Amino acid sequence: MTTTFHISKAVETLLKKGVVIPCPAAVEVGEDVNLEQIAPGVVLHTGSKLLGASLSVGPGCEIGAEAPATVEDCQLGRGVALKGGYFSGAVFLDGSSMGSCAHVRPGTILEEEANGAHSVGFKQTILFPFVTAGSLINFCDALMAGGTSRKNHSEIGSSYIHFNFTPHGDKATASLVGDVPRGVMLDRPPVFLGGQGGLVGPARIGFGCVVPAGAILREDVPEDGMLVSPSDKASKKKPYAMGAYREIGRVVRNNLLYIGNIRALQAWYKDVRRGFMARDGFELRCWEGALRQLDAVLAERIKRLGELAAKMKLSVELAKASGASSVAVAEQERLLKIWPQLEVRLKQEPDAVLGAENRDAVLKRAAGREGAGYLKVVQGFDPAARAAGAKWLQAIVDSVAQLWDAKS
Repeated sequence: MTTTFHISKAVETLLKKGVVIPCPAAVEVGEDVNLEQIAPGVVLHTGSKLLGASLSVGPGCEIGAEAPATVEDCQLGRGVALKGGYFSGAVFLDGSSMGSCAHVRPGTILEEEANGAHSVGFKQTILFPFVTAGSLINFCDALMAGGTSRKNHSEIGSSYIHFNFTPHGDKATASLVGDVPRGVMLDRPPVFLGGQGGLVGPARIGFGCVVPAGAILREDVPEDGMLVSPSDKASKKKPYAMGAYREIGRVVRNNLLYIGNIRALQAWYKDVRRGFMARDGFELRCWEGALRQLDAVLAERIKRLGELAAKMKLSVELAKASGASSVAVAEQERLLKIWPQLEVRLKQEPDAVLGAENRDAVLKRAAGREGAGYLKVVQGFDPAARAAGAKWLQAIVDSVAQLWDAKS
């Protein structure tokens, strides 16, 4: 008996344009996929599924090498390897990769040569170049920078978790590992988060910090170059009132710092990266996709902070009834009072004059050198250009962060 395998017209078209498909009958291409946005030479292994009108797969990419892979409305640069799993609404820049059993959702950007091993979950996750995630990891709602090369990279150890949901039911918990103003210069020492550990958001960790394996970090370590060995105190039992927050100043400040860093990264993409991502349509779609994801991250963080603010009415009542500190009550009342105005401010674009002189100094250094490639040019900046760039972006971060500390 002869078995006939059906090959879709879309797959036939991809084969004719030079896409490599070893088992054409086992590849699915959605009707809304723009086939012109799949580059010749892309390799689609058995079980690959391509979906979404905004899907773009650049030259040298390989999908499904280890296991079936679904790639939906993602933008892939050059030489990206998505080895198996589910990928939706994310951007993968040149040379980035993910192992099998990955689960990557919207709000995610993996910059050049960032990578994850098998069974890694990302959502609202931004990894700067070279950042490496081990296996069996859940690292959602976080931005991580640091490192200068694939041999000198920031590391998320295997079985690591970013805890991003509180007992009160809020997710105002995004964490900064490194930061945008200095991180984009690609000259900072790497951060090491040891395996079988966790980070309780919202938290901040400085460049060059080391958190040993098996540790749960529950505090900020904004200083650079620190060895942190957190340990839980002896177990104690005490009453707990669900919905009653304690002092929330740190939580609000860390959220605003995160939002400020996203605003800074948006500015970096719009003013600096744009010139390095215009060689062809694949790069341009990655640039556009990254800006969409940054918009989504920003909207998510404002939404989550707003949900926290909405919980303050009940929390203030519970705090007063339980005899909470006057500082805790005052901070909660303040957030409840200022949130409507704060939300409006957070949704506004930063003033274009913020750090303009320093911004122009960086653009001048990069002008005409785009063809040399983003990583090479940025890592070749002289100290003056690096300092100017960091000052420009830090001015944007500070303009957001000061919204809580300003008198109101």
